Order: sequence, then structure tokens, then C-alpha cells
Amino acid sequence: MAVDTEFLRERTYFPKLCLIQLGTHDEQVAIDPLARIDLSGVGELLADPAIPKVFHACSQDVEILTQTFGTPPENVFDTQIAAAFLGHRLQLGYGTLVESYCGVHLDKAASLTDWSRRPLDAEQLAYALDDVRYLPKIYDRMMKRLKAKNRLEWVLPECEAARLHAIAAADPKEAYLHVRRAGGLTRRQLGVLREVALARDTMARRRNIPRKWVLGDEVLVEVAKRMPTTMERLRKIRGTAQLSEGDANLMLIACRRGKECPTADLPEVVHHSKPSQEAESAVDLLYAMLRVVAEESRIAAPLIANREDLLDFIAGRPNPLQDGWRAEVAGEPLRRLMAGEIGLTIKRGKVVRL
Repeated sequence: MAVDTEFLRERTYFPKLCLIQLGTHDEQVAIDPLARIDLSGVGELLADPAIPKVFHACSQDVEILTQTFGTPPENVFDTQIAAAFLGHRLQLGYGTLVESYCGVHLDKAASLTDWSRRPLDAEQLAYALDDVRYLPKIYDRMMKRLKAKNRLEWVLPECEAARLHAIAAADPKEAYLHVRRAGGLTRRQLGVLREVALARDTMARRRNIPRKWVLGDEVLVEVAKRMPTTMERLRKIRGTAQLSEGDANLMLIACRRGKECPTADLPEVVHHSKPSQEAESAVDLLYAMLRVVAEESRIAAPLIANREDLLDFIAGRPNPLQDGWRAEVAGEPLRRLMAGEIGLTIKRGKVVRL
């Protein structure tokens, strides 16, 4: 069963679910969550582990459906992830996927629709249903190709990881993990950030407004760095003037909780020191090999590893290239390159293995 959603979230904390599209090989339906209808059957269907749910770029849809029904969709297959194992780039768009697998060019005229306005016209509904019309056929063809390449057992865990990540994104206790520019904080400061991010999340949820309307990420990080203990010290941080007296007090209480948190319960933080020029050169060489491996295997290079993964690989630290399909596809060639057992050269303007 193909699944997609249409929603708005620019001015609210909770995304406003405006449409749920479901599709099989034979029919497509659009369900209106804004109408006064019982949606419990939809939730049960999505939670049924016996039915594969086919999404394209599942993260936001899974997050919103989890918030709506209280339980997440089960047995999720993400065609964007699967495509990256079949020779396509990692962030492949839905329109490109449909054109590649079905030979159909989708009309994007309704892409900026306000999905909360009723009634929806025939053009808007056709556009929405196109998002699930082709996925069952694409799923069938992808499954056939993945099985032929013995890659299905690689793809399914990646789809499950994406599903779990989307579910975690809806957890207010994990809000601090999504705060930007928090990379330089100590464990203690990160413990404070965890508490003040949760406090900000609670305020935003209570009023149903975006988090940044309470405090911006840069202000939250500054609060975590300074760990103010008094109202005067908190108000000296630029950007906190918009907090009411009550909310400012809640921020101070959150700061205190973070400061008093036992060391053993503080979040772990991984600091990557700036690599030396030699390490950067080594990463460049390994990344060249990674691109060769990606082209040979027809798996998108960013899905296999990034530069930080390669730095960890060089340093012998834990990294994704040690286990599973990544070790099989890329870990061994990279190890042999570092050992001097294989090399790279250029033939006809293209980097290839020696």
C-alpha cells in the first residue's frame, strides 16, 4: 500500500495534517482528516505489520502519522532509499523516480496548494493522488531488482532506521539533538541544552507555535553556554527579551536541572578535533576510492559514508564501515588502499582502481 500526506506546519508546532493518500495497484483514495470522520481504521491499517507501506522520502510523513494516530506506521519501505541502492543519487525526487520507472512526467502545477482550504478541486486531488498512483508499480520493480542483486536485506534495515529516526524526531526529550550550532558544547552544557530545549518545546507545544517563535536555536545554545542562575543574567542574553516572566522562570529552572544533573546521566558528546593536513589528504584519497566503489556498486556514495566516517575509519574509531553491507561494499577496498595493496589511477579522464 502506497502512503503519502499533505500538511502545513509553517506557523504551528503541530503539523496540520490536511490529506492522507493511500494507493494500491488498482485504486487510489484521498482521506480528509479535516472532516468529522473516524480515522481509527486508517491508523490500524498503517500499524498492520503484514502490509508493506510504500513511501517516498518517509521521514516527515512517518513523523506526522505517528503524532496523529499515536502509533507509527509499520513495515515501511522508502523508495528514495531503495533508489540509492539501484544507481540513483541519494536525494532523488519523486517526479524523477516516476519518470525513470514509469515513463510518466508529472504535472507540478498544484505543488504550492494550500491543502487546508476546502473544497479541493479536481486538479488538486489528481495531483495528490499521483503521489501514490505509481508507487505500487515502482515498489514491485524495485523489489525485483533488489532481489536480483541480493540487496533487499541491505535496504530494509536502512528503511527501518529512517522510520525509527522519524519517530524519535517527534519525541520532545530528543529536541536538543536537532538544535543547530551545538557542536562545541561540553557535556555539562549539553546537559543544560537538553533541559532548556525540552522547556522550549513544552512552551511551543502548549501554544502550538513553531519552536523558533519561543527562542531561536542560537539563543538556546547561548543559554546553555552561560547557564544563567538569575533573571538578570538570563535577560543579558540577546533574544530572551521576548520571553514572558513565567517562561523566563521556566528557563532558569531548566538551566538548574541541567547544572545539577549527575555526570553519569549527561549526554555523551563526540568532539572531532580539526584533522591535520595529512589526515585531510588521506581522507581525500579514501573519498576518491569511495566514489569508485559507489560507481562500481551503483550505490550512492553519501549513503555509504561521509568524510567524518572516513576520518574515523583512518583513526580506527568506531564507524559505519566496520559492519554490515558497508563493510562488504567499501570497508575492505578502503582497508586495502590504506595498506598499499591496491591503488587508484586515471584512465580516459576517469578515476579507476589499479
